[in-house]
Amino acid sequence: IIAEYGKQWYQRRVRGKETWRPTSFVDKIIANLRRGLHVLCLLDIRVKEIDWSKMVRGQKVYEPPQYMTVNTAISQILENVKERGEEEREVLCEDTLAVGVARLGSESQRIVSGTLQQLVDQDFGEPLHSLCIVGKLHALEADMLRHFAVEPSSIPVL
Repeated sequence: IIAEYGKQWYQRRVRGKETWRPTSFVDKIIANLRRGLHVLCLLDIRVKEIDWSKMVRGQKVYEPPQYMTVNTAISQILENVKERGEEEREVLCEDTLAVGVARLGSESQRIVSGTLQQLVDQDFGEPLHSLCIVGKLHALEADMLRHFAVEPSSIPVL
């Protein structure tokens, strides 16, 4: 991923359960953005997980594979940010720049940059997906992001 668009820092994004959603990942994203760092979110993959409702009946059945999408990750980040104070929303909000990637390194790879709001509705296709939330940009990085942008004018000229 780093070789494709030159980012240098990462943070793993975790998926919650239906009744519980993690929130501490947003604290880490905000802390890294305050330092000017890019945040690479390696999105959750669930494969070969046991269906515990069947396991208690003596049946060893696995749940179908689940892959978090860029869209789901952004939705959860924005949902979490809405519940935070203004100071935190100045660092991470709908207008924060990000890059969504899918199937990186394959012939069908997809790279799209823009604001979180622009990316949340983009079609990234089949898994595997990752999300990079952009920190302080270098002029060369900004030029490259414009190349992949939903709307090139959303990427600042440095």
